Amino acid sequence: MPTMANDPVVAAALFHALSDPIRIEVLRLLASGERCVCELMDDLGLAQSRLSWHLRTLKDAGLISDRRDGRWSYYALQRDAFELAETTIAALKPRARRLTVRANDSCSQAI
Repeated sequence: MPTMANDPVVAAALFHALSDPIRIEVLRLLASGERCVCELMDDLGLAQSRLSWHLRTLKDAGLISDRRDGRWSYYALQRDAFELAETTIAALKPRARRLTVRANDSCSQAI
C-alpha cells in the first residue's frame, strides 16, 4: 500500500472505496474484528458475487486484508490504512483562512 498521503491516486482509491454505503457497512462490521465472508454475506444480505466486488474495492484501497482458511476467506481491517486516511484528509484541509485574490489575476474578474 502506498504511504504518501498526498498522492492523488492513493486518495482517489481511498475515497472511492469509502463512497458506497455497503462498503461503509462492511468496515463497520469489521471494526469488531476479523469476519468470515459467509458471516458478512449473512449480515449484509448480499450474494457472494456482489459482496466480493465490494471487498475487492476495499482491499485494493488497502483498507482491508484477507486470509484463506480452507474454502473460506476471512477479512480484517488494516489499521495503517486508517492512519493514512486521516493523514490524507488532513493534507486536504485548507491552510488559509480565506482565498486571497490578486489584483492582476484574470480569475478575479469573475468574483
